Amino acid sequence: MRVLTALAVLAALASAGAATAGDQTRQTRAAAGERAVLVCATDAATRRAFTREHGAPPVFVSAREALSVRPSDPAWGAPRCMTAREHARYRDAALTYAAVR
Repeated sequence: MRVLTALAVLAALASAGAATAGDQTRQTRAAAGERAVLVCATDAATRRAFTREHGAPPVFVSAREALSVRPSDPAWGAPRCMTAREHARYRDAALTYAAVR
């Protein structure tokens, strides 16, 4: 019984440490000015999940907006979202830019 209790305590500490590490990783990325863009659906379930995960409702950006972000722009507090169609446009534009360069 004591072994099971000890294992349960260790598992709880490990999960708490992983959650704290995830928060620190997000804070480090925000401090570094990293701007994450996720491919998100526009349905209500996705919006609720995004809000639960990131603490803010999703803000959708277009491919053009994502390509025009400059390093001097303010960092985002939470990742931005992009629809699958906008992501395809973003990918095509990035490939075209790389080919021209």
